[in-house]
Amino acid sequence: MPHFIWKGKNSYGERRKGIIEAPNIEAAHAHLKKIRITPSKVKEKPKDIFENIELFQPKVTGKDVVIFTRQLSTMIDAGLPLVQGLEILGNQQENPTFKKIILQVRADVETGTTFADALKKHPKVFDSLFCNMVEAGEIGGILDTILARLSIFMEKSMTLKKKVKGAMTYPIICLCISIVILGIILIFVVPVFEKMFQDFGAALPVPTQIVVTMSNIVKNNFLYFIILMAFLVFAFKKIYATEKGEKKIDALILQAPVFGDLVRKVAVAKFARTLGTMLKSGVPILESLQVVARTAGNKVVETAVFRTADAISEGRPIAEPLEETGVFPGMVIQMINVGEAVGALDAMLEKIADFYDEEVDQAVENLTAMIEPFMMVFLGGMIGGLVVAMYLPIFKMGEVVG
Repeated sequence: MPHFIWKGKNSYGERRKGIIEAPNIEAAHAHLKKIRITPSKVKEKPKDIFENIELFQPKVTGKDVVIFTRQLSTMIDAGLPLVQGLEILGNQQENPTFKKIILQVRADVETGTTFADALKKHPKVFDSLFCNMVEAGEIGGILDTILARLSIFMEKSMTLKKKVKGAMTYPIICLCISIVILGIILIFVVPVFEKMFQDFGAALPVPTQIVVTMSNIVKNNFLYFIILMAFLVFAFKKIYATEKGEKKIDALILQAPVFGDLVRKVAVAKFARTLGTMLKSGVPILESLQVVARTAGNKVVETAVFRTADAISEGRPIAEPLEETGVFPGMVIQMINVGEAVGALDAMLEKIADFYDEEVDQAVENLTAMIEPFMMVFLGGMIGGLVVAMYLPIFKMGEVVG
């Protein structure tokens, strides 16, 4: 539907302007008259040449989806029809990409498609977890409650992801800075000292000779180093794109010292939170496990959950196959076993998720506390070693002059 830019005055004589959506210019005039605007100018908004090129359109963020979900839950809880709620949220959405999707979902629902099926047409924005929970809410007549739970779940998932990213940002920045500093020293600074040492004529100390040799290697083969790094990144992505490679790399990540423990705790927290939220919303356990596996984010965990789902389909309780995978800690297995025995598995999973959220907080703090002194020693040792190696010949020069 086209958009029209308008200018005019309201009933108080105040100048106003805006954009409205209407099938034609006559309908735009009629709408303005309805809201008591006397238009002085109404014209169709020019089409954006990049409108249909996905690359140039803004991305829909997790925050956009969380706000939309919470607002829609409030509107439905207040008794507003779903179609009307979608229309209001779509028209007031500032992100043009998300606005287009919401209005498309509204149009689909208006023609008789279920809300869940309309959302499934946009898998990049609404994942299988979101769609399955909405479907359960529609069937059970508790869509507002399900949407509220979804918004809380997504907020906690985003917080968890932000914590892990925050833990990794500091060491990555420090490592990049150290590489840049080392490169500048070896390529630009050391050659100046090398020329001065050559004029001196005496034999260079061993540390200085090592640094000079490193400088020559980096300076003469800089382009090859760039090509090698690009090749390694490309090869890693290709290997990780295969199922076998992804499983092997994810297994190595889980076994890595310190960082592997953090990744495992994040995976357990995500597993428990997702499965608990879906079960509480009325999604069958087999279907829930299928969704949890696909959204695990780690191939080892994904395989373990799929195996658990297969075992449950054969009539086994959930705790036994989870224990056999060897992926989940013993405490988690015991709590799931108790929750299943007393018929409160969803509540127990929520408690597990809360506990492991706190464990992730502590693990992130410990990782940061450990990395900071290590990076300080690394940077100080690297820069200090280079400085000492460069000044050793100068000290020797002073002795000769003396």
